[in-house]
Amino acid sequence: MPQPTSRIPSSVSSRLVSTAACATLTILAGCSLFGKDKAAQVPQLASADAYYNNGIDALRSRRYTLAAAEFEVLQQNYPYSGYTANAQLMEGYAYYLQSKYAESAQQLDRFIELHPTSGDAPYAFYLLALCYYEQIGDVRRDQQMTSESMSRLQDVIARFPQSKYARDAQLKIDLCRDHLAGKEMLVGRYYQQQRAYEGAIGRYQRVVQDFQTTNHVAEALERLVEVYLSLGLTDEARRTGSVLAYNYPGSKWYRYAYSDLKRYRLLEAGTPKPGTTKGPAGAASQAETLSPAQSAARGIGRADAPPALSSAPVQPVNSEPLTQQSDGSTLTSNVAHQGVGQGTSGRPR
Repeated sequence: MPQPTSRIPSSVSSRLVSTAACATLTILAGCSLFGKDKAAQVPQLASADAYYNNGIDALRSRRYTLAAAEFEVLQQNYPYSGYTANAQLMEGYAYYLQSKYAESAQQLDRFIELHPTSGDAPYAFYLLALCYYEQIGDVRRDQQMTSESMSRLQDVIARFPQSKYARDAQLKIDLCRDHLAGKEMLVGRYYQQQRAYEGAIGRYQRVVQDFQTTNHVAEALERLVEVYLSLGLTDEARRTGSVLAYNYPGSKWYRYAYSDLKRYRLLEAGTPKPGTTKGPAGAASQAETLSPAQSAARGIGRADAPPALSSAPVQPVNSEPLTQQSDGSTLTSNVAHQGVGQGTSGRPR
C-alpha cells in the first residue's frame, strides 16, 4: 500500500524564498558596511620627472633594462610631457648599450621623426648610424650592413657638417670603405685561384677605381699584374706595374710585382727597383690595418652618453647644449675591424 507523501504548501514555500533573499541582502549590506574602510585603492602613477630621473639613475648604475622600462612607461603615460622627447632618446641609448640595435633604431627613428630640429638631433642621427655600424659582420659575409652603415654615416656629415659627430663619422666611413674593399679582394682572390680571370680582374679594378683611399689598392694592383701575366697580356702587366711603382714604391706588393716582371723579362730600362723611388705625397708604403686600440686612440669607438645624461635631474628636451658631452670613450667596437686588411700578410703562391 503506497505511503502518503508530505508536500509543502505553496504559500509557505514563497515565504521561505523571500526570507532567504532578505538574509542574503542583509549579509551583503553588512559586508559593505564593515569593509568600507578596506576598499581597494587605485595605484597612483608617479610623475613624469620621477620616471625620467629613475631611468637616468638606472642608466648610470648600468641597469639598462630597467632604464628602458622607465622611459617606456613615461612615454606611454605622459605622451605630451616635456620629458617625453628626452625619454625617447634615452631609451634608444639604453637599448644601444645592450646591443639591441633594432629596438634602439626604432626609438631613435621616432625621436628624429617627431623632433627633427631638436638640439639633440645630431646625436640621434649619429647614434642611429652606429646601430648599423656595429652590426658589420666578417668580411666573408654579406656586406649589406656595411653599405647601410656608410649611408647613415654620410647622412650625419651631410646634415651636421660642423658637429663633433661629423669627424668620427668620417673615420668610420673610411673603415667601412676599407671593409668593402677587403670584400672585393677576398672575392677577387677566389676567382683568381679558380682561374676565373675575368671575374678577378673586375674585382681588382673596382678596388683600384672605387676604393682608392683604402689600404687594399697596392695589393689589387699587384694581383692585376699576376692575372695579366697569366693571360699573356704583357703590356697591361707592364703598365699596371708602373702605376704600382709610382704610388707604392716601398710596399711589399711592388716587390712581388717587380720580381714577376723580371722573371718574365718585362722590365724596362727605366723601371725603378723597389724602395729606390719616392711615391706621391700621402702614398702608403704598405697596407695598414687598424687595431681596436689604435681605432680608440683615433676616436673610433662606441658612442658616449647623450648630452642630457650628463646633468640629472634633467630638464625637458633642448635645455642642454651639445657641448656638454664628454669625449674619450674607452669602449671600442671590435666588429667593425673584422676582415680589414685581409690577405695583406702575404700572397699565396
